[in-house]
Amino acid sequence: MKKQLLLHLFVAVLALLAGCSSNSAPASDVTVANAGAAAAPEIDLSTLAETIDPETVAAIKERADVYVIDVREQWEYDEAHIPGVNLIPMNTIPSRLSEIPTDKTVVLTCRSGNRSGQVFQYLKQQGFTNIHNMQGGIVAWQGAGLPVE
Repeated sequence: MKKQLLLHLFVAVLALLAGCSSNSAPASDVTVANAGAAAAPEIDLSTLAETIDPETVAAIKERADVYVIDVREQWEYDEAHIPGVNLIPMNTIPSRLSEIPTDKTVVLTCRSGNRSGQVFQYLKQQGFTNIHNMQGGIVAWQGAGLPVE
């Protein structure tokens, strides 16, 4: 009963956030990797903005201290996904909070950045602090020519 109530509350909050949220962040709030540098220095995760671009995610996603979550549905993930990401569909987030590490930099992604933005807001409300949303989702990832599986 409690889980069902929590799920309904989560869906209601997400519906409210969807009506109030924007799909894009101001340019000054987006971390951009230096794609032109041949040997760019390692990115300092503590300096990342809340919204980061796909190139930055590509540069950090293999690190042991980074955990990337795709919040889309299984069928969307099966069509194309970023190699190495973890699938936790948006509607299962409340019941799977314990799977989200608090000792790593967490990056959220979806199709366009909207759902992951909603999950980002929810996780902030739940006390998560080291979380980031990938701007543009897998659409932007593919648009940047980055690999998918």
